[in-house]
Amino acid sequence: MNSFLKKIIFLHPDLGVGGAERLVIDAATALEVKDYDVSFITSHYDSKHCFEETKNGAFKITVVGDWIPRSIFGRFYALLAYLKMLYCALYIVLFEKPDLVFCDLVSVCIPILHLSVKNVIFYCHYPDQLLSRREGILKSIYRYPLNWLEEKTTNCADKIYVNSEFTKEVYMRTFRTLSREPQVLYPSINTSSFDLVADSNEETILNVDKDKLVFLSINRYERKKHIELSINALKHLKETLPSDKFDQIVLVIAGGYDPRVKENIEYHSELGKLAESHGLQDRIHFFRSPSDVDKVKLLRRCNCLIYTPPNEHFGIVPLEAMYSKKPVIACNSGGPKETIVNAETGLLCDFTVESFANAMLKIVNDRELAGKMGEQGFSRFIEKFSYSAFSYQLYNDIESLLEHSDINTD
Repeated sequence: MNSFLKKIIFLHPDLGVGGAERLVIDAATALEVKDYDVSFITSHYDSKHCFEETKNGAFKITVVGDWIPRSIFGRFYALLAYLKMLYCALYIVLFEKPDLVFCDLVSVCIPILHLSVKNVIFYCHYPDQLLSRREGILKSIYRYPLNWLEEKTTNCADKIYVNSEFTKEVYMRTFRTLSREPQVLYPSINTSSFDLVADSNEETILNVDKDKLVFLSINRYERKKHIELSINALKHLKETLPSDKFDQIVLVIAGGYDPRVKENIEYHSELGKLAESHGLQDRIHFFRSPSDVDKVKLLRRCNCLIYTPPNEHFGIVPLEAMYSKKPVIACNSGGPKETIVNAETGLLCDFTVESFANAMLKIVNDRELAGKMGEQGFSRFIEKFSYSAFSYQLYNDIESLLEHSDINTD
């Protein structure tokens, strides 16, 4: 490795499978091609539950503090996550000499990083305190110092990104004492990994007839994703459509599944039981943590993506569908309002079974509409959410930060 290369470390709590992980990997890839020395520090990494780019040796991945538990008797997740990131930050201060650290999700480590690191970028996917469930006065007492730390330490970053205008608005409303306004850096997808999967009729994990109309849901198996909405909407179609027309519909539910996470196990089981209770077990295909290749092939095979989370902070999966030339049915709230143009690149719905079912019915009744919206979605992706635009903005901002710190040093 050239010793003159600027060294950038991505500090991420758990390098698994999800939108936050997808973003930091894409950001790291964008910077690596610009001849930075890029590596990852994380408190947990499982080669069986991660994105493909982290397996091929392209990035050095150092795991620090994995011995710290995720919870104690199912409690204290946030506190222990903070401790993990503080431990990782201390490791960086003692054993690494990066020119810049790109940190996301947990900001409490930023003051520690600044003991030896001149430049720290923080990417706020969503304020952590708003993700915590309200469970009474004891939980409020527990969360109060953590929330205070989140606000104060976020303000210590040299640059703050958020993933959407929606998140920026929430951020400004939540962190009232911050002196630095965040900048929107829309996530993108590394389209080269999509392009490497050659066009083919060969299916890897889905085996259905070519004439079937496939609705696809991709989300982690978490209750906040409300995947059951797609199952209940399919039941609504079953009650609405003639049997011969309904027989042409298939629902595929795929997403991140971590056997360490109790909720993933429970929710996957709940969805399966819900499908059986509706008599839809033969109409719905469940997949847990499909490979990147399989996910791309599912996107190419489907006719439409169903994206069920309400008030999603941004939503990377709709972009993947748009690049795959598929229309997106999503809630008319949060990030999808910025990515999807209603009735042009997809359909924005109320957070109700009936609204989602009616949107699905439009696709069922007019497959040409689905194709047209898919093409328009692809054009919108290229225009506003392309990987090149994401890379260009990130690279220029980092160059500006590094140049400024060099001038101050001189």
